[in-house]
Amino acid sequence: MSSARLDYHALAPAAARGGTQFSHVAGSTLDKRLRELVNLRISQINGCAFCIDMHWADLLKQGMDPRHVNAVAGWREAERFFSEAERAAFNWAEAVNAVPHRTPSDADFEAVKRHFSDAQIADLSFAVCAIRSWNMLNASFHTQVPETPYTVG
Repeated sequence: MSSARLDYHALAPAAARGGTQFSHVAGSTLDKRLRELVNLRISQINGCAFCIDMHWADLLKQGMDPRHVNAVAGWREAERFFSEAERAAFNWAEAVNAVPHRTPSDADFEAVKRHFSDAQIADLSFAVCAIRSWNMLNASFHTQVPETPYTVG
């Protein structure tokens, strides 16, 4: 197991505070459960163990069925666990997260537009940007998953 490379919160406190503020605002027009589902899915894709653990714990604390949380990684095949709006949000979030390797298609946009207002789509996109930035930092610096379960709030 690799150890943490550095504590970026301590070394760049102003930037870390700014990132935290951005994270609290990004996605704020969306339901908290949906934001956490998207945060978990993008963290899975980006391989950020710290964020996966944190968002998994938050969803369980919100009362989400553990089977549904575990199914996030396979949401396309486990569609009965997720609403059409949640599936559209997952699809859009994955497409936004895939830039620059691919850009969201018109079909991706039309699918998310069926369930969300333009303001919510913008907010969802900002939420993806926020979690992606944390994923990049935590994975790059090997931020360790805590020994004890993450406590939300």
